[in-house]
Amino acid sequence: MMNAPHLHLLMNHVPVILVPVGLVLLLAGWIKRSGDLKGAALWMLVAGGLFGGLAWMTGNAAHDVIHGLVPGISHEAIEAHEDAATVALIAAGLLGAFSLWGLLGFRGRKRLPSWFIAIALAGSLVVSGLMARTANLGGKIRHTEILAGEQGKTPPESSHK
Repeated sequence: MMNAPHLHLLMNHVPVILVPVGLVLLLAGWIKRSGDLKGAALWMLVAGGLFGGLAWMTGNAAHDVIHGLVPGISHEAIEAHEDAATVALIAAGLLGAFSLWGLLGFRGRKRLPSWFIAIALAGSLVVSGLMARTANLGGKIRHTEILAGEQGKTPPESSHK
């Protein structure tokens, strides 16, 4: 049976992937002048916002399970990840809502306005960065190889071979 930390580890990758892929598709749609690519990209950004909410909720549940129960877990690392996740969630939610508004509000038009695409591209770039930062901070909670790499050291030998 899956517990909250396991569910969070499965769920948290979805928005981290969806938003940058949405950014790439939106850029490709803009370059190729493809309404279909732009529409697919905007739906990905909507989904990225929704899955960002799920990742955030499962993260809260995971925190409740691992806090104080798992040795070697840094409270400061968890707090930094949670703070970054909250900012990323808000930004992804706003981008998802903006994207949905564009999909519904400009439905029936031949083209999405260029100002709308420009804002969506800029927002996608910002949210992609926020998601990457959040993921990086989350990895530091438990992955000693990330911390060792930042300090210029090799990680200690593992007993898992």
